[in-house]
Amino acid sequence: MGRRKKAGRGETPRPSVYCYNTVIVGSGAAALNCAEHLYRGFQERGIERPERLIAIVTEGVGKGTSHNSGSDKQTYYRVGVQDGVADSPLDFAHSLTAGGCCHGDLALLEGENSQREFYHLVENGVPFPHNERGGFVGYKTDHDPRQRATSAGPWTSRFMVRKSLAQLQRYGVRFFNEYFMTDLLTVGEGEGRRAVGILAVDAARMDQPDRGLAVFFALNVVVATGGPGDMYEVTVYPPGQMGSHGALFEAGAIACNLTESQFGLASIEPRWNLSGTYQQVIPRYYSTAPDGSDPQDFLNAYFPDMATMASNIFLKGYQWPFDPQRASGSSLIDLAVFNETVFRGRRVFMDFRENPRPSPGWKPFAIADLADEARIYLERSGALQETPIERLRKMNQPSIELYCEKNKDLAREPLEIAVCAQHNNGGFAVNVWWESNIPGLFVIGELAGTHGVKRPGGSALNSGQVGGLRAAQAIVHRGSAKAARTVLLRQVQETVNRRIEQITRAIESPSANALSIGQLQADVRRRMTRAGGILREAETVRHAVAEARELYRRIRSEGLRLESPGQFLQAILAEQMCLAHVGYLRAIEAYLERGGGSRGSYMVVDRASGREPHPLLGAAFRFVPENEALRKEILEVRYRGDGEFEVYPVPVRPIPQAQYWFENTWNDYRSGAIFERTHLE
Repeated sequence: MGRRKKAGRGETPRPSVYCYNTVIVGSGAAALNCAEHLYRGFQERGIERPERLIAIVTEGVGKGTSHNSGSDKQTYYRVGVQDGVADSPLDFAHSLTAGGCCHGDLALLEGENSQREFYHLVENGVPFPHNERGGFVGYKTDHDPRQRATSAGPWTSRFMVRKSLAQLQRYGVRFFNEYFMTDLLTVGEGEGRRAVGILAVDAARMDQPDRGLAVFFALNVVVATGGPGDMYEVTVYPPGQMGSHGALFEAGAIACNLTESQFGLASIEPRWNLSGTYQQVIPRYYSTAPDGSDPQDFLNAYFPDMATMASNIFLKGYQWPFDPQRASGSSLIDLAVFNETVFRGRRVFMDFRENPRPSPGWKPFAIADLADEARIYLERSGALQETPIERLRKMNQPSIELYCEKNKDLAREPLEIAVCAQHNNGGFAVNVWWESNIPGLFVIGELAGTHGVKRPGGSALNSGQVGGLRAAQAIVHRGSAKAARTVLLRQVQETVNRRIEQITRAIESPSANALSIGQLQADVRRRMTRAGGILREAETVRHAVAEARELYRRIRSEGLRLESPGQFLQAILAEQMCLAHVGYLRAIEAYLERGGGSRGSYMVVDRASGREPHPLLGAAFRFVPENEALRKEILEVRYRGDGEFEVYPVPVRPIPQAQYWFENTWNDYRSGAIFERTHLE
């Protein structure tokens, strides 16, 4: 399908060109699930060889967050089917919207399609545990009013990826591995703009005259490249995980809820979330000087006695991640760790070999002294052993094995930990088919901004599966035609030429004043951590926005310094990271300008008049309470060029109330009318 022609002397090299019905960018759980549904949907329509209509373009199979991240027992959140516990999609939607800033129609769709996608994963072979009756029993997770959570262990999302990947390999869907999207290709202007494909770089061919550039034309583009973890200094995301925010901003896609990042306790090496059982077994916390000397049981100073401290460590397990509303309870642990690592410059460890050590005058640790919620949980789990590592073996042996696979033996050494960037509840705005404001561009997974301020743990996995299903349904309904190569190539030639010229200039005529790629990335990460992390202060954010915008303009005018010609791809991606961080910081600034306070997983700081979460924490932790009136709006973010972003509020769409009559629904389904509706009532 790809055609490549040698460039003549003086001619601009021509990229490879491919034509498909749908190009999916990314190879995580959401992307692969969408591809599965596309294949089956085309097949059900009688299309022969449906695999020829679909291409998956990925930076690397197995490199993304879905395949490389998890926790103690990584949660999948779905509508409950537990015996004796009533649940419904509507109840589910109310839970998703409870924290505010979440569109009700999308929340209801995630509920309506939850069981369908869960059982699709079960049939794919994801080993979710069931009892002897075949029932999938649940447990409670963070921000969960029911016991809707289930898990296949620490690697739930890895199972999802591998089982889906096996299906697609059987189907024969083509993967373009180690291809990096640099641009979303569009035609038209304003409201008439639509997506027609992507421009990508084949990492294996960057030394060729065309620099490995490849054009993928498609009537539908699905982007599922994940969250912006690489923007932060301390992060639990896999190295290099950045998403495609810069490319989508440049194409005109509207983002939303970029303010709502989540932060939680995680080990630094290896990068792994420390929620759930890791906390519920109540390990010892201590800190040291940078060289490992002077161990201190620092957490003791924040609590009045052993029972209170140990019970809050337990609660950290399913009240994770950080939540300012729990700043005097389980989230005080996050603040204490942050204070030790950032303000005191010390290192913090969790040690599963020991119970928490008592301060002078305290009673020693005893399970019998814990608050009822913690004590009863451990008793019912049979986890009454003497040490945390023994309790962990009883409750969750796979969580120990996971670290062993990463050359870390929890029975022999402690884990160094920090408060890390963990997830982003914002992303790009989508309609009820997960289509963006740019027709033909669908955004799914963490890149889609469907979550609000607080989401129940594990709901992101459900959202990614539902988003992939909905996008595939809409695409299949539109037909099986492929993009027209000749016509589109003329229309996007300017974009392609501009990118080629940028690459050529960076390699052949570098600016003497250009920053190195490493300098830029370090600058972005420091700024995001300082101004867009767990603590956010208005003056700091204002300065950060101005600095970020100026940095981006400098890069646009002077480029980046390459250490070798092959670094041009890194330069493109670093520039897009820089643009993304301008957009994120501008959204945070706009939120603070609107009177926004502490919510979600961050605290808004007012050193003069804010509330003090604990006497041991200084003025830098005095926080402003949440302005709950802002839960009724969502901040949308649109790039206007030259580093400038427009940020404006839109009302939260309510949960739809329409009632459906079977005969009418049957008629609309058979006619295809249901696929034409982009708004729900």
